[in-house]
Amino acid sequence: MASMTSDMIESVQEAHRLDEISLLDYLHRSVEGFPPRPVKLTVSQFGHGQSNPTYRLKAEGGNAVKFYVLRKKPPGKLLQSAHAVEREYQVLAALGKEGTVPVPRVFCLCNDPSVIGTPFYVMDYVEGRVFLDPGLKSVKPEERKEVYQAMGKTLAAIHKVDVDRVGLGKFGRRENYCKRQIERWASQYAASTAEGKPPAEPSMLKLTMWLRSNVPAEDARRDCAGIVHGDYKIDNLVFHPTEARVLAVLDWELSTLGNRMSDVAYNCMQPYVIDNGKSGGPGYYGFDKGAPSDGLPTQEEFVATYCAQGGASWPGPNWKFYLALSLFRLAAISAGVYNRFLLGNASGGKRAESSGKFACYLASCALQLINGGPIISDVPPSFAKIGNKHPGLSPSSRVLRLKEQLATFMEKYIYPNEELLSAHAKTEKRWTVHPLQEELKHRAQAEGLWNLWIPADSAAMASKILFDTDDAQNFDRLVGAGLSNLEYGHLCEIMGRSVWAPEVFNCSAPDTGNMEVLLRYGSPEQQKAWLKPLLKGEIRSAFAMTEPNVASSDATNIECKITRDGEHYIINGRKWWTSGAMDPRCRILIVMGKTDVNAPLHKQQSMILVDIKTPGVEIIRPLTVFGYDDAPHGHAEVLFKDVKVPATNILWAEGRGFEIAQGRLGPGRLHHCMRLIGSAERALELMVHRALQRKVFGKLIAQQGAFSSEVSQCRLEITQTRLLVLHAANELDNHGAKVARGALAMAKVAAPRVALKVLDSAIQVHGGAGVSSDTVLAHLWAAARTLRIADGPDDVHLQTIARLELKRARI
Repeated sequence: MASMTSDMIESVQEAHRLDEISLLDYLHRSVEGFPPRPVKLTVSQFGHGQSNPTYRLKAEGGNAVKFYVLRKKPPGKLLQSAHAVEREYQVLAALGKEGTVPVPRVFCLCNDPSVIGTPFYVMDYVEGRVFLDPGLKSVKPEERKEVYQAMGKTLAAIHKVDVDRVGLGKFGRRENYCKRQIERWASQYAASTAEGKPPAEPSMLKLTMWLRSNVPAEDARRDCAGIVHGDYKIDNLVFHPTEARVLAVLDWELSTLGNRMSDVAYNCMQPYVIDNGKSGGPGYYGFDKGAPSDGLPTQEEFVATYCAQGGASWPGPNWKFYLALSLFRLAAISAGVYNRFLLGNASGGKRAESSGKFACYLASCALQLINGGPIISDVPPSFAKIGNKHPGLSPSSRVLRLKEQLATFMEKYIYPNEELLSAHAKTEKRWTVHPLQEELKHRAQAEGLWNLWIPADSAAMASKILFDTDDAQNFDRLVGAGLSNLEYGHLCEIMGRSVWAPEVFNCSAPDTGNMEVLLRYGSPEQQKAWLKPLLKGEIRSAFAMTEPNVASSDATNIECKITRDGEHYIINGRKWWTSGAMDPRCRILIVMGKTDVNAPLHKQQSMILVDIKTPGVEIIRPLTVFGYDDAPHGHAEVLFKDVKVPATNILWAEGRGFEIAQGRLGPGRLHHCMRLIGSAERALELMVHRALQRKVFGKLIAQQGAFSSEVSQCRLEITQTRLLVLHAANELDNHGAKVARGALAMAKVAAPRVALKVLDSAIQVHGGAGVSSDTVLAHLWAAARTLRIADGPDDVHLQTIARLELKRARI
């Protein structure tokens, strides 16, 4: 296990020493960004873990000091199919590019044994916390559940990965996973106890027979359609130094395609291995089997939380089998470790020496488990019955703190400066950036209110892209808080109270959607060139899809042509409503066009990156929205005339533009709905304040019967719509955009409608001031009305809702 904390580092064991001269020469040739010669290389070994020897490399050269991790096969004769570092590298590379699972960045794989004696790969060194004690004795009791929740969410993210899309569709077989696992580990155990080695234990043979007789039915498409980690437990995760957030999932040696519930059970087996030195083994502790203890969740709580996050079926009737299989696997692995100890090539020192007895102990634990009573209920529990621990749609304590911090920032810096920024946007210099905007951005960064939009499953990827020597002191403040869509919804609402706020926190459209696209679909080179400066707020971007001559709500209508010409693409077309293209800081355009008109309808489109300064890109004019040109941001009409860009600028691959567009329409577009709730709240606040100040026909407006009815209706509809938007965010978190599409469509229809109604009421109460630029109401109204089109026409969303209802009725 590649532990990433410095307190687990020790001197290299004699049996695992490396040829450092040969290694250094290889690193210079193969690791991107490796320090220049001459380099001082310091090699240490991670003491925890008993499988593949793992080393920390400290490279000092020039003015750079960089850390890496090297993971290799053990020396000597190995069991067949064991220690597959090549497979580890493959899955880490695929998941690193995909971006939803936090994994270390991998640099290179070396299959040449002449370099250091065995195959190896090199990856990033991730500094953080690794908990060797599943009981989390070093963590405050009130934080322990959050750690396990983070584990469950990360495991759900692993299981949600579309293996075909990331190139892992052939990473393993998808049928009969449990049956094949039993036979694999039975075979491994037999090889470890062959003639001349410790004899096989009767308890292991008995356990093997029980497992073979109790294999549950598996659906290859439903149960075994995704990747499983194979060794998912708390000491294989690196957590943030101060937060309950997973920064890296390690030790993918046993990963394959298979039954995801086996991963969940493997993570839950600790309570059945409370060794306390009985076997001389390491001892395992974890969350309690029954009632919660010292803040740890029960197994039922943990499994229920995972099922909600991952959309998995409740495993109650087969839970005992999955736990027994996990103990069986660990016992077989421990026997293999002891075998390597006898051969003199095991990692882990005394832990390896005790592994033989520990394997026997594990088998006896599994048999006791099998013969005991039920472990979790056969029927899935409701969250309401699990000690009322599920937060529902309410903000967590962490989000409440961020809400308070964000609201204070708005009161102190945003609202007082709205008039100044709006006045600048009406001068001859309106297409320049007021210095105050950049000043407020730096202040927001300093306070950690930056990139809050970055989804929790993408935070680790963003961290890797941002982190380098220059950013080492600041990058933690740049990557956001690793929030879920639901959590971000509570904060995004506050930003929506001002048209000037989102950019200050680097949470404005279209940059958030474009950054999400680059995070999920961009190549490492594209991310380095464009995503990194976007994440840091140094540049801005625009999204060029809508065209003046076709109904662009149907993306298959797009006419812009992207033609391959050797090592380049040539782009020709006209776009409009390319928001952000007028901004002097805009440097990159994401352009959607057709690369193959003869392909199937939804495979004709591609997306490509275009530097706005490329010859042939012509900004024709700014467009106004109900008279607002939204300077310096702007909405441009753009002409692309024989624009030539490198072929490497294509996003993901040719023909994947429609899929990227659909992915972008999930979280990014829900942000508009969240902000609209904030706009409506501010309108209601201004409306009430005005009604308590102005008199009409001898009474305050607030005392008029018509006002009472209107304000109560506004409050009712805002609250209903907020719940609908938060529900959509929660569905997106738990089940993904495909399952959540109905809730998303409803939110996208309801939020602008309600915001417009409340804004209209507030404008009415303000009279002439409401339609003027003396208040924020007119500008907020114009933005809200536009989103009934820009966020997809209502009719398109209503069609989605209707289709789902009809489908439900047919079922």
